[in-house]
Amino acid sequence: METTTTPLLPGDRGRCGWLRRRLRLKNPLSSELSGAVGDLGTFIPIVLTLTLVSNLDLSTTLIFTGFYNIATGLLFDIPMPVQPMKSIAAVAVSESPHLTPSQIAAAGASTAATLLLLGATGAMSFLYNLIPLPVVRGVQLSQGLQFAFTAIKYVRFNYDAATLKPSSSPRTWLGLDGLILALAALLFIILSTGSGNDRDAEDADFAETSSNESQSRRRRLRLLSSIPSALIVFVIGLVLCFIRDPSIFKDLKFGPSKFHILRITWDDWKIGFVRAAIPQIPLSVLNSVIAVCKLSSDLFDKELSATTVSISVGVMNLIGCWFGAMPVCHGAGGLAGQYRFGARSGLSVIFLGIGKLIVGLVFGNSFVRILSQFPIGILGGSVAIRGDRTGNGFQRHEHQRRFLHHVGLRRCVDDWLECRLRIWVWSCSLLVTEAKNVRLFFCNSVFPVK
Repeated sequence: METTTTPLLPGDRGRCGWLRRRLRLKNPLSSELSGAVGDLGTFIPIVLTLTLVSNLDLSTTLIFTGFYNIATGLLFDIPMPVQPMKSIAAVAVSESPHLTPSQIAAAGASTAATLLLLGATGAMSFLYNLIPLPVVRGVQLSQGLQFAFTAIKYVRFNYDAATLKPSSSPRTWLGLDGLILALAALLFIILSTGSGNDRDAEDADFAETSSNESQSRRRRLRLLSSIPSALIVFVIGLVLCFIRDPSIFKDLKFGPSKFHILRITWDDWKIGFVRAAIPQIPLSVLNSVIAVCKLSSDLFDKELSATTVSISVGVMNLIGCWFGAMPVCHGAGGLAGQYRFGARSGLSVIFLGIGKLIVGLVFGNSFVRILSQFPIGILGGSVAIRGDRTGNGFQRHEHQRRFLHHVGLRRCVDDWLECRLRIWVWSCSLLVTEAKNVRLFFCNSVFPVK
């Protein structure tokens, strides 16, 4: 296994050669673009909620996160995600009174300063080597389960932007954000992404036989794999926004919001640190740094430096939070989701960063009118696939039995889940894990071999 230290500044001969290697596609362009939007299933709802509830500056957030995507894509040469700090976002909208933008910025800057200190002093590398692998796999499993439950709720229930959670009202079957549309999006994503394996793995499955039938099926599977499913679902969602509310065209205003430095008082620092930063720091250490480094080893056979990843999170937020940008971090779930939808290189998130910059500079804060009409139900499919990919890192290792024995996870899950929810989880998990068989059946039924 290759181990890279990922220096903050390139030390290779010639900057042009270093930049050329970073801008190289490792998958077809359609797959890289599809993987670029593979993490928007959690990005859109959280950004929308913070904008509506806590008056987050959407334009500033899009511009800064766009620069973050470009920088991390060049730095790490993998589709490193830039996603919201979920614990801070949950506290900001769930507690009363809601956190103000200055308090959110204080929480993000406090978390960033902690990670920057841990990274600069080498303490993060010490924690990375100290924390046993079963604990990291447990974090990945919990993330996978969380995404699975979230996907089910996205599909079944209407989304409540005021609480950052699906509401208790069930989603109607028909409509532009109905249950049929959400299930159709989920089925389309499963058929196009399959089991999530590389094309090389699919080739190996058919290497034993050279018959015309197997070669024909392989070509059809490759055709399905080349479909940028996540990108198509996202574009369809944007189109449905304007169909659901044509008045959006009148409300759009061009140009970004004016940059300004937030005024953060001592009370803002205290409230932001105590209420939001304290629960976020351990989550960022485990999921944003340690789990990301371990998962990069599983997916790309390249283990990133925990020091570099920690410093990256710290620098991003210590710059952007002062201007009102949303606190962000990396995450194992986002990396798994982007990988599952086809992202293999840093160029994938560079495309995403350019897209965010264009939207933030052209539409500014008025883009929230579009996001407010986005059909959240169709995002459930991408979140489910993302959860399946995140949990795969746990499934493939023998540490799972020891971890399950120590924490008694099976008993906790059985006691906690309701019967109906268990049936939904089992059904969706079976559908996702057997995706390759579903695709083979689809190929044989729609494209019968003569």
